[in-house]
Amino acid sequence: MKINLSGPDITQKEIDAAAEVIKSGVLSIGPKLREFEEKFKELLGVKHAIGVNSGTSGLHLLLKSIGIDEGDEVITTPFSFIASTNCILFQRAKPVFVDIDPLTLNINADKIEEAITPRTKAILPVDVFGQPVNMVKIKKIGGKYGLRIIEDSCEAIGSEYLGIKTGTVGDGSVFAFYPNKQITTAEGGIIVTNDDDIANMCRSMRNQGRGEECFTLNHERLGYNYRLSEIHAAIGVVQMERLSEIIKKRQKVADMYNERLKDVEGITIPYIHPEVTNMSWFVYVIQADKGIDRDKVMNYLRENGIGTRQYFPPIHMQPYIKAMYGFKEDDFPISYDIGNRSMALPFYNNIKEEEVDYVVEKLKEAIGAAAK
Repeated sequence: MKINLSGPDITQKEIDAAAEVIKSGVLSIGPKLREFEEKFKELLGVKHAIGVNSGTSGLHLLLKSIGIDEGDEVITTPFSFIASTNCILFQRAKPVFVDIDPLTLNINADKIEEAITPRTKAILPVDVFGQPVNMVKIKKIGGKYGLRIIEDSCEAIGSEYLGIKTGTVGDGSVFAFYPNKQITTAEGGIIVTNDDDIANMCRSMRNQGRGEECFTLNHERLGYNYRLSEIHAAIGVVQMERLSEIIKKRQKVADMYNERLKDVEGITIPYIHPEVTNMSWFVYVIQADKGIDRDKVMNYLRENGIGTRQYFPPIHMQPYIKAMYGFKEDDFPISYDIGNRSMALPFYNNIKEEEVDYVVEKLKEAIGAAAK
């Protein structure tokens, strides 16, 4: 078998929607973008949704809109996709890492206060793998110290913690729609916020700093070309209409893996915190137990046609971050340990049961061969 690590769930409806836009001749800043944004506002119950060309762009605009600048510090996690750190560096600010909870893999909120200094201006938590952060606790910390909260919900559309939807608690948040996400626009992201000033700034900056008259050549501020095209938005509109169906599909896949792997020795399956009231799965990541050579396991899977990848290499050990700040492995030992034992298994909406069975079969063989 050949089983990819991920794959988008595109139907004829998405294809027809994209074709309709192409035929219309309106390819940017048009009705499909507005419709996509409205669907997000309705889903989350927020005042503003601003479509952008990637989750990374959205995070950058949010940090810039709240005034993060050179010399400021932003507390975040070292266990994430690199974009959650890059967006801080774009503003010449300093990422201050706080290690993760070993079960949820999210930033350990109990350790955030220890990292606060006079230069701290914001906290940027990440909903890792779709598991929502305890934003109630983080919001309280932000209020206590006067810090802004930007939530990276790029991997967690549809997730809820204590009944609270991800992306609705902080000053602003971002969702992303790369092809391996729950829903996709091919490339794209969206900013959500209840703050009028943040929303106005983000709308302007995504469109080269233009004001409300977005088609003029009057530029009120430094901006960027972070627009989401009408074609991408049209795909997103259809995907949003299918969101409930897609989340259920992904839960079914996670359930298949959980059932087959729960008693397999040598690995640990994903932990979901009991206060997570809705889990929207982004990826399915397991951990090799100590004594199992994770890389040998991944190589064996690849040799047998199975897609797999390390999720996530710890950010503080990324070459350019290490060079900038001189981090060592044990500066954030939990992130380093988990990052070097974790691997993603093939996970997408329409994976077949026999394919899951094949993955599990080869995984068991790989574990047996990789015991140190």
